[in-house]
Amino acid sequence: MNILLKTGNILRVGTMQIVTNKSQKELKEHGSYQFPILVSRECLSGYETGSFFWHWHPEVELTLVTEGVIEYHVNGSVFILKEGQALFGNANSLHSGNMVEGQDCHYISITFDPRLVYGYENSLIYEKYVMPVVLDGALCGVVFDGSQGWHDEMVGLIRGIIEAYDRQTDGYEMEITGKILHFWQLLVLNVDRKRGISPREQKDYERIRGILSFIEKNYDKKLTIEQIAESVYMCTSQCSRLFKKYMKKTLFDFILEYRIERSLADLLDPDCSMSEAAAASGFNDSNYYSKVFVRIKGCAPSVYRKKMRER
Repeated sequence: MNILLKTGNILRVGTMQIVTNKSQKELKEHGSYQFPILVSRECLSGYETGSFFWHWHPEVELTLVTEGVIEYHVNGSVFILKEGQALFGNANSLHSGNMVEGQDCHYISITFDPRLVYGYENSLIYEKYVMPVVLDGALCGVVFDGSQGWHDEMVGLIRGIIEAYDRQTDGYEMEITGKILHFWQLLVLNVDRKRGISPREQKDYERIRGILSFIEKNYDKKLTIEQIAESVYMCTSQCSRLFKKYMKKTLFDFILEYRIERSLADLLDPDCSMSEAAAASGFNDSNYYSKVFVRIKGCAPSVYRKKMRER
C-alpha cells in the first residue's frame, strides 16, 4: 500500500490532490457552512500512486463503488468493496484506499457534517442518536454488501442522495437532508453498538496518529525507533507492535514507503537531480534510494521519471 501524509501545502498527485495539515486532517471544504455536504466522483487511477492517502476529517463519509474494486482501510480495519457496494466511514477515522491487483476503481464519495442529522448541539437527536455513533471508535466503518436485508435500502438512499445532489432542483437540500436522516435512523436501528471501544483502544488510535504526525515532520532526517517511540511515550517494542497491529506493516517499511512517496514531486522536477530527490526525502545514499524505489515502485527512478514525463 502506498502512503503519503502531507502538510497544509498542496501536493499534486496525478490529476488529483488531497490537502491535509500535519495531523493528517483533510483541509478540503466539504460543502458550505450553510449546507455542509459534498458529492464528488473519484477514481483511483486519478492518483499517481493508484491510491488515496491516509487522512481524516470531522465529516462522515459515504462511498459508493460504481466500477471496479477498492481496498479501503479505516483505522485498523480493511474492507474490500466491489461495484454496487457502499461503505459508511465514521467521522474522524483515519482512512486510505488503494487498488486491488492493479484494477482501477471508480467511486462516488459523499461527505457531510453530522449536524445535518442533529440540527444543533445538545438536542435530543444529538445526545441520543448522533454522538453515541460518532464517538464509537469501534464503529469506524460499516460495509453495505447485501449480506443483510437492510443493506439494499442503505445503498438506495446513498444513490438517492447522489441523484438529488446532481439535479439540484428546488428543494433538493430538504430532499437530501431527509434521506440522510433516514439513512442515520436505519444505521442506528441495525448496527450493533454494544461493544463500543475500550479506553485502551482509544489510546492506541491516538498514539497511531501521533506516530504518523512525528514521521511526517521528521521523514527527511535520520529516524530511529527510539525517537518515534519516545514521541508517543512508549517503549520501542510496544511501539513497533502497536504500529504493526493497526497499520499492517512494520514501522521501517512504512518509513521507506513514505520517503519514496515524498520523493516523487522532486523526482519529477526537471531542476532537481535524482540524488537531490533522494536526499530531500531522507535517503543519504542515492544507490540505496534506487534499490528501495525499485522494490516499491517496480522500476528504477530514472525509468519512472521518464514514464511520467511522457504522459
